[in-house]
Amino acid sequence: MNVQYVSCMNPTAGSFTVNARLQRHFSVFALSFPGSDSLSTIYSTILTQHLKRENFSGAVQKSSQQLINLALALHLKVAATFLPTAVKFHYNFNLRDLSNVFQGILFSAPECLKTPQDLLKLYLHESSRVYCDKMVDEKDFVAFDKMQIEITKKFYDEVEETLEQTRKMNIFCHFAKGVGEPKYMPVKSWESLNQILVEALENHNEVNAVMNLVLFEDAMSHICRINRILESPRGNALLVGVGGSGKQSLTRLAAFISSLEVFQITLRKGYGISDLKADLAAQYITAGVKNMGTVFLMTDAQVADERFLVLVNDLLASGEIPDLFPDDEVENIISNMRNEVKAQGLLDSREACWKFFIDRVRRQLKVALCFSPVGNKLRVRSRKFPAIVNCTAIDWFHEWPREALESVSLRFLEGTEAIESSVKESISKFMAYVHTSVNEMSRSYLSNERRYNYTTPKSFLEQIKLYQNLLFKKGKELIAKMDRLDNGLQKLRSTSSQVDDLKGKLAAQEVDLKQKNEAADKLIQVVGIETEKVSKEKAIADDEEQKVAQITQVVQQKQRDCEEDLAKAEPALAAAQDALNTLNKNNLTELKSFGSPPSAVSNVTAAVMVLMAPGGKVPKDRSWKAAKVAMAKVDGFLDSLINFNKENIHENCLRALQPYLQDPQFNPELVTSKSYAAAGLCSWVINIVRFHEVYCDVEPKRQALSKANAELAAAQEKLASIKAKIAHLNENLARLTAKFEKATAEKLKCQKEAEATANTISLANRLVGGLASENVRWAESVKDFKLQESALCGDVLLITAFVSYLGYFSKKFRQDLMDNVWKPYLNELKVAIPITPSLDPLRMLTDDADIAAWQNEGLPADRMSTENATILTNCERWPLMVDPQLQGIKWIKAKYGEDLRVTRVGQKGYLDLVEKALAAGEVVLIENLEESVDPVLGPLLGRETIKKGRYIKIGDKECEYNPTFRLILHTKLANPHYQPEMQAQCTLINFTVTRDGLEDQLLAAVVSMERPDLEELKSNLTKEQNGFKITLKTLEDNLLSRLSSASGNFLGDTALVENLEVTKQTAAEIEAKAFSAVFQKAVARASPDENLQERVANLIDSITCSVFQYTTRGLFECDKLMYMAQVTFQVLLMNKEINAMELDFLLRYPAQPGVTSPVDFLSSQSWGGIKALSSMEQFHNLDRDIEGSAKRWKKFVESECPEKEKFPQEWKNKSALQQLCMMRALRPDRMTYAVRDFVEEKLGSKYVLGRSLDFATSFEESGPAIPMFFILSPGVDPLKDVEKHGKKLGFTFNNRNFHNVSLGQGQEVVAEQALDLAAVEGHWVILQNIHLVAKWLNSLEKKLEQHSEGSHPEFRVFISAEPAASPEGHIIPQGILENSIKITNEPPTGMHANLHKALDNFNQDTLEMCSRENEFKSILFALCYFHAVVAERRKFGPQGWNRSYPFNTGDLTISVNVLYNYLEANSKVPYDDLRYLFGEIMYGGHITDDWDRRLCKTYLEEFIKPEMLEGEFMLAPGFPLPGNMDYNSYHQYIDATLPAESPYLYGLHPNAEIGFLTQTSEKLFRTVLELQPRDTNLGEGAGATREEKVKALLDDILEKLTDEFNIPELMAKVEERTPYIVVAFQECERMNLLTNEIRRSLKELDLGLKGELTMTSEMETLQNAIFLDAVPESWTRRAYPSMAGLGSWFADLLSRIKELETWTGDFLLPSIVWLAGFFNPQSFLTAIMQSTARKNEWPLDKMTLQCDVTKRSREDFTSPPREGACVHGLFMEGARWDIQTGLIAEARLKDLTPPMPVIFIKAIPVDKQDTRNVYPCPVYKTRQRGPTYVWTFNLKTKEKPSKWVLAGVALLLQI
Repeated sequence: MNVQYVSCMNPTAGSFTVNARLQRHFSVFALSFPGSDSLSTIYSTILTQHLKRENFSGAVQKSSQQLINLALALHLKVAATFLPTAVKFHYNFNLRDLSNVFQGILFSAPECLKTPQDLLKLYLHESSRVYCDKMVDEKDFVAFDKMQIEITKKFYDEVEETLEQTRKMNIFCHFAKGVGEPKYMPVKSWESLNQILVEALENHNEVNAVMNLVLFEDAMSHICRINRILESPRGNALLVGVGGSGKQSLTRLAAFISSLEVFQITLRKGYGISDLKADLAAQYITAGVKNMGTVFLMTDAQVADERFLVLVNDLLASGEIPDLFPDDEVENIISNMRNEVKAQGLLDSREACWKFFIDRVRRQLKVALCFSPVGNKLRVRSRKFPAIVNCTAIDWFHEWPREALESVSLRFLEGTEAIESSVKESISKFMAYVHTSVNEMSRSYLSNERRYNYTTPKSFLEQIKLYQNLLFKKGKELIAKMDRLDNGLQKLRSTSSQVDDLKGKLAAQEVDLKQKNEAADKLIQVVGIETEKVSKEKAIADDEEQKVAQITQVVQQKQRDCEEDLAKAEPALAAAQDALNTLNKNNLTELKSFGSPPSAVSNVTAAVMVLMAPGGKVPKDRSWKAAKVAMAKVDGFLDSLINFNKENIHENCLRALQPYLQDPQFNPELVTSKSYAAAGLCSWVINIVRFHEVYCDVEPKRQALSKANAELAAAQEKLASIKAKIAHLNENLARLTAKFEKATAEKLKCQKEAEATANTISLANRLVGGLASENVRWAESVKDFKLQESALCGDVLLITAFVSYLGYFSKKFRQDLMDNVWKPYLNELKVAIPITPSLDPLRMLTDDADIAAWQNEGLPADRMSTENATILTNCERWPLMVDPQLQGIKWIKAKYGEDLRVTRVGQKGYLDLVEKALAAGEVVLIENLEESVDPVLGPLLGRETIKKGRYIKIGDKECEYNPTFRLILHTKLANPHYQPEMQAQCTLINFTVTRDGLEDQLLAAVVSMERPDLEELKSNLTKEQNGFKITLKTLEDNLLSRLSSASGNFLGDTALVENLEVTKQTAAEIEAKAFSAVFQKAVARASPDENLQERVANLIDSITCSVFQYTTRGLFECDKLMYMAQVTFQVLLMNKEINAMELDFLLRYPAQPGVTSPVDFLSSQSWGGIKALSSMEQFHNLDRDIEGSAKRWKKFVESECPEKEKFPQEWKNKSALQQLCMMRALRPDRMTYAVRDFVEEKLGSKYVLGRSLDFATSFEESGPAIPMFFILSPGVDPLKDVEKHGKKLGFTFNNRNFHNVSLGQGQEVVAEQALDLAAVEGHWVILQNIHLVAKWLNSLEKKLEQHSEGSHPEFRVFISAEPAASPEGHIIPQGILENSIKITNEPPTGMHANLHKALDNFNQDTLEMCSRENEFKSILFALCYFHAVVAERRKFGPQGWNRSYPFNTGDLTISVNVLYNYLEANSKVPYDDLRYLFGEIMYGGHITDDWDRRLCKTYLEEFIKPEMLEGEFMLAPGFPLPGNMDYNSYHQYIDATLPAESPYLYGLHPNAEIGFLTQTSEKLFRTVLELQPRDTNLGEGAGATREEKVKALLDDILEKLTDEFNIPELMAKVEERTPYIVVAFQECERMNLLTNEIRRSLKELDLGLKGELTMTSEMETLQNAIFLDAVPESWTRRAYPSMAGLGSWFADLLSRIKELETWTGDFLLPSIVWLAGFFNPQSFLTAIMQSTARKNEWPLDKMTLQCDVTKRSREDFTSPPREGACVHGLFMEGARWDIQTGLIAEARLKDLTPPMPVIFIKAIPVDKQDTRNVYPCPVYKTRQRGPTYVWTFNLKTKEKPSKWVLAGVALLLQI
């Protein structure tokens, strides 16, 4: 109740029509576009107010109305002229644009507009901004400029001068007076603008990431345009241009000038809508709450999900983005706004606060969208998100014009010193030419090789940058090379001049040497005499020395004896000493104090006194008393003991002592007890005496010793005097010798100097001689280098173009551009650029040594690969290798080895790896890229460094950037379509293997397997050769560096010269070795001719066959013949066995149009082919021969299998290919068989046999990294094989190591778990129907990749999926397909293969299991035949089966089980039961169409009946049922007996295959033709555009289409509405529906093409259909079934309308009715029954129709029959109607659908129907049959009806 609806719609966009039932609920108001008066009022009010309020001068104010009239006139003209089209979809000019023009004028202030002319200039500027900046092409700008000038002149007089000024320059901007205070003023000149912008750029670069912009005119005007948009209230910009045009950079600068911050989202992994909302919310707060101006910059790459644009669309359209903020945040914002709202004097309600916030956001948050116009993405976006176009100002960035390219390059080159200023202009011209010529060549590349190659302004700037860098680098290298060689030559020159000086020096040295020799000889004599003297004296001395030695020996002996004896006395002496040590003052005193000591003590003292008696006077008194006296002075006594002269004891004393010593009591041990002192004395005495005794023995020896010593002294003295004499003599001699040595040294030195000089002369001669060739070569080289230096700027220019632009082109295009486009242009320049005439870019960028090194690393040796490697190593943009055969990546991995960091996008942690490598300066290879690259990598790909080039942003992280870092990108995709943005950032390099390259590589592989010795030799030689090249270079480098670093007298450096000689020798050896070794070994090892030839033939055959099998197992049967044909044609072309012209005719079949066949057995199309053939030399007179011998040719052409027959006359001697060409014209339907025979003849029969590969064989090739991929076909379950093989190897469900996941909703997790487990444990995983989970497939690919390394070796994955219906529907990732073994498991084709396959389900055991062997085997074989027939009949299309059924082997095996059970259980064979079970249940269970059920039943009735056991029983013509055999014999029987494949085997007529065979052969040749290498510019006719063609067809249809039937008017004519009249009305209604839709949709499209309506997707679909001659889908829905193209469909439609018009003219039933002309023929046939039933009052349900086929044709009927109706326009398929006999008869060959005579149809009661000898024949509307069924007509037949059932006989209303 309380809801009111207000709605609005745009009548030129959207659905265009409103349902009337909906519209009636609304009051409708039409808001038409305001009239010119209203507009004038609106805008004059706005303008005059502005001019008044700001106090503009009177003249300016007065001129405002004039300006408004001009503005309105121009606007209307623009809107009427520039209309939207599919490309210019945004050409909608409405009031928004007009308002934007005035918005711009309102920026002005009085100082800006002083005169009316200024106001006009400002208007011209604003209108150009608003209208012209949107425009797409040059043609439109020119038209607009012209229009602007014309209309201005209409409203203003004398404006020539003003217009002239604006032509030169007319730019207004907010910073014309400098950045800072915005004032909208005109810009004085380009120079002043440039100055302002350069300064702004410098200021920007100080605080932001550095941008190196070239501010040429185009760029500056774009900055002004963008800035103008940003300064406008709610100014949002849509900048359209290919990537690399500078959209982002210029926006950043424009925003900086207006002091706006720039915000861009940072894409990181998993960035989604919620993240975008969060980012936008933050920007809303910044703009709305903090009131800060921001630009939200968004590029194509940042639209990671199209749904992002929903938010952007809302932001642009209203500023309101639903659910951007949570509720609490909304409250915060509102409370923040309150005070400001109040301050504005507004009510602070929630709504007002929120509106205030949103308004401010819209004012402060500017959106700048940078989108690319490539493809239809932008058009689709603008349709889905209209605000992108409607709520933004568009600035279209165009391809830079040649002038801009030239001026930019010239600006850059001005700072380059290495180029002479005279050629700078030419160089800039050439650079621009290169860029534009590549654009043109890219177009041709796309049409010929279907590859997309783009260039953008960025790639042009990169070319300039590369040129400067290469010029500097090459210049430096060249100077270094020249210096080295100059130095070498200098040294060689100085050597020659030094040789003469050296010769003079040598002569002087020789004289000097002679004098020195004489002086030395004299000295030699003197020294001789002195030496003799010395030697005499020396002889005497030697004699004396000998004597001394003898004496010394004697003395030494004596000495030794004395010492030995003395040693014996030592112990006694020591003991005496010890005894003394026991005595001391005290114990002696104690002894002395004894009164009368014991006798032992007194004896001791007495003995001491005797021993010590002086002079041998032994005291008489030895009493105690006397002893005491002697010991009176104890100290003295002790001393006397110590110093006792023990060596000289008197004889007397010794004698007197004897008695004491002999006394037993005289024993220290005994005495001790009496007195310690006495004991000591006792011991002393004993030991002293002992010592003395020994000493007395030694004495004589000592005396002898002293005598000897005396003699020795005398002898030594004598020796010393002699030695002194000798020393004196030696001194003399030494003086003389020194003198002599000095002389000799001088002589030697002189000799050495002379030798050195001689040596130097010889070395110099060797050097000059040895380097004679180098001298010449180096001099030449220096000359060359000088030339090169002069031509350096030109050479580098060409190689820069080579590196920058050629990488993605194929060989042919590279050569074309280089030799036929660029070099000729260089020669045509006015100021020629010096250039080396025969420059090869490779020679300039690399040398043999580099190339050799690359080849050692595995780079293929062909030219293309070398070029690719050269580009890859020299380009500055990151290289992106398009490398489907992985040759490039193999080389890269070998080249960088361990130092290479390999990753792929999306791999776990790949960004971390990139970050680390970025900081460490490593080389990173990102492999397996898809067409779109993770946007996170954007800044890295663009090398967008920040912080003075030290960092790069990856995601939201700033990563350190090391300048040595290098990124290499790689894709396996064979033909990727990379967007221009990507191609501007990278250098695309096409590594796709060329045929030459592949041949070289395969040759090596063959040789390495066949003759590993030769291969090893070759590879060693190649490596050695490459090594030699590298060595040679190194040697020469060494030589030069030694020469250049050699010191002043470098001629002394023998090593240098020897090194040189080694170098020369090595070089010579290298050259000889490489050739002779190969030659000798090849000669020595060449095998005898026959064997080798045979071996090679075997190898070729085996390789071809293996490749063929490997490929065909992944192809569908229908495509195998194409592949076989392509292989055969290519092999024969390579062997030059066939003529390319003839092959071209066969594939293209350029039949001569507009000829009529003179013979009845050939169609005009065939005759056109014959005429075209006859114009070729080899087929001269073919047309005449056919006409002349028509009978023979007719017999040949109409034979069943003409390909097996011989051609008439001499044509049978033509080559196989020539016969194919003739056959193509004569019998296109037999071409598939003919091509198969051709393949068999040329390659062998194994290529055409259809036995499939055994699963086990294919399984052996699989592995953990190589899944098996089964492409599913109805009726085959490939996974049975997997299960069977798994069982054999122990992989089953029960063993828990076999996982089978059938994918569908929610099964992805299960599959992932199974894969993870299986990879670790080594299980098998089956993933069924992966096509059902499209979104998960990328995860699956990554998962398989992850498990491809390091998994369990037993791990296997088996995948199955249905094939895509069309290329667009293809969803399986290429990675999965590439790594898998692809296997198609189709039901076999052909009766032969099918019958074998059916039998393969059984074995000998099956045959023997039934007790009733005969019956069982016969029925089993018949069942196999039946199974083969029903499965293979599918190929005949609707004539085979109305619908396609998945009959499979399960049906057959179950039927055989049923057969076994029934035979075992019954005594008689229950044929009816069996037929019922097989036909209605086992096979019939699949069948949904009644006619197909009838067919199935009929087959079983024919094959399984009692007669099969009674004598010969035919399963098909020429194929009797075999008798009782064993299993293998049945297979052999099939091979031997089954006739060749033909429709007869299925009960069909040979015509049945003509239709589908003709289509198949057309498709075969069309496809093989597409596979041929294309020639440039083929079929590039400058025809009409697509739009023009469609418009012409559309006009034609609309013109011919009649008005609709006026049904009320027609009804008024009719009195009684009979059944026929009702049918007529129904048909008219249906026809009206259809024609109205045709008219509506075409008019709508017409308006769309004119640009008056926005193009919708429906319009585009309609346009495409008309262009492709297809009936549009919206028409088909309302029309009748038809298989015709649009042209013939429309002609048929007009005939139907005419027929209806005739009938509705008087509503009398036509004398003969065109049954096919009805939408619903059933209704007419029912009407016949209704009218008869009414007339006769019969019940309708008891009626039926009877058909009588008349013998008359259409013209014979003038009035309708009284009852029933006569119909015409029917055709029979599968047989023909014999008019004479009035029966169905066998069809005539090649007459596929003969027309039926007129049929008289009347209604009769059912019980009167005659069902004998009739064939119930279905009637269908089209050849599609099935759903187009109309009725059943009973037709008379003599044959059994079953014959026609099997032949698929039916009547068709259209053909």
